[in-house]
Amino acid sequence: MLVATGCSRPGPNDTVDGVYDPHETVNRQNHELNRALDRKFVRPVGVGYSNFLPDDLEDSVGNFASNLGLPGTVVNNVLQGNIEGAFRNSVRFVVNTTLGFGGLFDAASDFGIEEIDGDFGQTLYVWGVPEGAYVELPVLGPSTERAAVGKAVDLFTNPLSYVLPSPEKYIGTAAGVASKVGDRGRYADTIDSILYNSADSYSQAQGLYLQNRRFKLGDGDAAEDIDPFELDTEGF
Repeated sequence: MLVATGCSRPGPNDTVDGVYDPHETVNRQNHELNRALDRKFVRPVGVGYSNFLPDDLEDSVGNFASNLGLPGTVVNNVLQGNIEGAFRNSVRFVVNTTLGFGGLFDAASDFGIEEIDGDFGQTLYVWGVPEGAYVELPVLGPSTERAAVGKAVDLFTNPLSYVLPSPEKYIGTAAGVASKVGDRGRYADTIDSILYNSADSYSQAQGLYLQNRRFKLGDGDAAEDIDPFELDTEGF
């Protein structure tokens, strides 16, 4: 873990406008790959999915995926020393799994029990691991070295993945991907303006991601909460 989280540290003259991007050449290549995948596959499927499914059903898929990801969030809450978050998310999981018919409905929010976010990238931040360089990952899109390590570890932090048999344990991952694809269709106009209508879509996506990520960690102001590439499979 210590080796995996040894993120690079920028020197005093290595950042531009608060962005440390020593891998820009490779990042831009991955960005063009992601744009091609989006244009040929993700956008058409997302728009078709969103147009085909009623909004209520689409919301239920998202609720289901989010609920199955909560045990992993609880683990990260505990690792961060956030006992209130761990307790609230545990109660939320129980309420939505029972009263919400397996998480298809967000019954917990009706009782004022909102989710407190927690992923392993956030855990590394709490532990004092530096952000590292900006990276754009194939398919997954904008990230940082710290967040990329967090995404990898989060694949193994959900207790349900060790309890449920195959293939049931992959249902959460499938629902999470379906939810993200649906979001691509719902927010098509906004995401298209970033990827295809801006003068430099790489810089635009980079700035939006870093601003939002830093805001969620308490390190900045929020931009529009859009991640144009991310297909998050952290549910399982």
